[in-house]
Amino acid sequence: MKTLKYIFSLALVIFISCAEDDNNLSFVDEVAAPTNVSALFQITQDNTGTVTIIPNSEGAVTYNITLGDDTAEPIIIENGENIVHTYNEGSYTIGIEAVGITGLTTSVSKELVVSFRAPENLEVSAEIDGSNPFIINVSAVADYASSFLVYFDISNVDEEPTPLSIDETISFEYPSVGDYTIKVVALSGGSETTEITQEITIAKPTELPIDFEIFDASVFQGFGGASNAVIGNPDTNGNVSATVGQIVKGGPEVWAGNVITLSSPMDFSTKKLIKMDVWSPRPGGKVLLKLENLSDGNIFFEKEATTVGNSTWEEVSFDLSDLDTGNIYQKIVLFFDFGVIGDGSSDWTFYVDNIKQTTLPVTGGAPILFDDFEGNGNITTWFGDAAGMDNAYANPFIDANNGSATVLEYNDTGGQYANIRFDVDPNFNLQAKSLFTLKIYVPSSSISGTQPNQISLKLQDNTLGGNAWQTQTEIIKPIVLDTWQEITFDFANDTFINLDGNSPDPVDRTDLNRVVLQINSENNNDTVIAYIDDFGYGGSGYVDTPPYATDDFEGNGTITTWFGDAAGMDNAYANPFIDANNGSATVLEYNDTGGQYANIRFDVDPNFNLQAKSLFTLKIYVPSSSISGTQPNQISLKLQDNTLGGNAWQTQTEIIKPIVLDTWQEITFDFANDTFINLDGNSPDPVDRTDLNRVVLQINSENNNDTVIAYIDDFNYHN
Repeated sequence: MKTLKYIFSLALVIFISCAEDDNNLSFVDEVAAPTNVSALFQITQDNTGTVTIIPNSEGAVTYNITLGDDTAEPIIIENGENIVHTYNEGSYTIGIEAVGITGLTTSVSKELVVSFRAPENLEVSAEIDGSNPFIINVSAVADYASSFLVYFDISNVDEEPTPLSIDETISFEYPSVGDYTIKVVALSGGSETTEITQEITIAKPTELPIDFEIFDASVFQGFGGASNAVIGNPDTNGNVSATVGQIVKGGPEVWAGNVITLSSPMDFSTKKLIKMDVWSPRPGGKVLLKLENLSDGNIFFEKEATTVGNSTWEEVSFDLSDLDTGNIYQKIVLFFDFGVIGDGSSDWTFYVDNIKQTTLPVTGGAPILFDDFEGNGNITTWFGDAAGMDNAYANPFIDANNGSATVLEYNDTGGQYANIRFDVDPNFNLQAKSLFTLKIYVPSSSISGTQPNQISLKLQDNTLGGNAWQTQTEIIKPIVLDTWQEITFDFANDTFINLDGNSPDPVDRTDLNRVVLQINSENNNDTVIAYIDDFGYGGSGYVDTPPYATDDFEGNGTITTWFGDAAGMDNAYANPFIDANNGSATVLEYNDTGGQYANIRFDVDPNFNLQAKSLFTLKIYVPSSSISGTQPNQISLKLQDNTLGGNAWQTQTEIIKPIVLDTWQEITFDFANDTFINLDGNSPDPVDRTDLNRVVLQINSENNNDTVIAYIDDFNYHN
């Protein structure tokens, strides 16, 4: 549940200072007249006509109550008191005048019906609130009724009813989804009452993201013999959710799955990636995502992902960039591969959780905004806002993580809202590029107070001047003291905070043109000094370290050891599919004519440091006409230790990505964040290894004799 939205409300606390005159009462001039003036009538049900009048308001200190009968003078009571008065049967207009502390008044009239006859023609309105599907709004009308009692069916035998006045609406928020029976009792002045019950259903709208924590089981429809449910999470290692979706093979089927019908169609105009957490017992098992039109099952789109398996939680992704956005999809169907019939796996179970829709990650390419504070950069509007700033400061902590001679010094000497910022033109397009990166060092000796050690990157609309902060969207990241570290802020995938809860997701906005950096939170007078370097926006970082591994197959590159292993290879092949996605004249041709373990590879020196750089990016085109067999359409990037010669494969760690046929596409392999497969289960995470120095590329899996031709271009290893 990554992508979580927080709405912060600002509480304005007014402190009244009386430094020179302890008797200064000028503040009362700003006090308004009482508001929300009303009254509750409680009539004893004994045919006596005894009525208790309970006035209420915001801001009143006393009330003048006109009883509406032959009582000549109003009754004056203080706030919190009530009046008990006896009426004959009939209708009365009660006047309530609320008097504030300054003498300002607000008056309302309320109708009182005193009847000893049982109420008749009782009608109840119980509506789900438009702003919150768990809130019910109830009102009622009835002839001869003076008031009502409402029971909300909250699983309490001794539930205290909620009083409801004539012409009033009351609200109640239910704690969970379910079917409830509301009871409304109409009261008059007689001993007889009239009541009515009404069934309501509280259901969470079915929309992405779906976390199964509060989920209407009626939209989780089992089929194909599967036994499906929303259950407690059986394995919190890797997923701490309390509840998840369960899919159990319930018969001889190989595939089993579930249907989820959404409350409204999905919008794929910008968010063309669906991710979910999957727990799979089957190594290399398949998950098929099928999107369907709600009314026409012949309109659908399918994508497949492969699981690591081994009874563990993992995240799988479905790239929907080739989906026809002209179609309307409102139904998600998930199929899970339970293996071959008769393999003894009849009790296999899959679990699914955290189904979400997001934007495709932006990868590759140099940033379009950068500053290394060495004189290279295109940010010219750095500004210290209640904070000292020097963007040509001698680096006081040169080490292996940052050898720069100069950096930016951020010096918060106690400014309440201290920050540094810069503006850009044109505005940010976060759909195209969503990443901001920087390096930071915060010495612990510079800090006072108890603020959290963190850095915030905020985006704002600078056209609002001093009110730009009201538009901000923010990502907060923790920092470690006394060391250089690189921080990435991803507005497409990280958790963000919109100050205005009505603002859309940052990637859907076009009004953002200011970057604000703030250390150790705001609205405090604590101090902190930070050093910032290598700021970049727009994709991968622009500072590179060895080893270098790039090749555009136009004669520009650092890779000199390309080798075809049981596969034909030509790394100066005329591009047979030049189009808008790839206009290169030459590319690498990969030609698997049926080699059992066909691949291409190259070696690097020095070994990879995946903590410094974890990303590999390439472009690929696979013509469908070149393929034989039934292998999955995919590309694997494997890292190995070439010092083991023919046994290098035993050390490999691998990332597998699906590919789309008959089109150029860019694929990124991220060994810090993507799902990886270690051939040796005892191997550590790839980012913790220093023995990897070979890259192996393999199309459409291994250990088969099927054929495939692929064209590869613009290979890059980067951070």
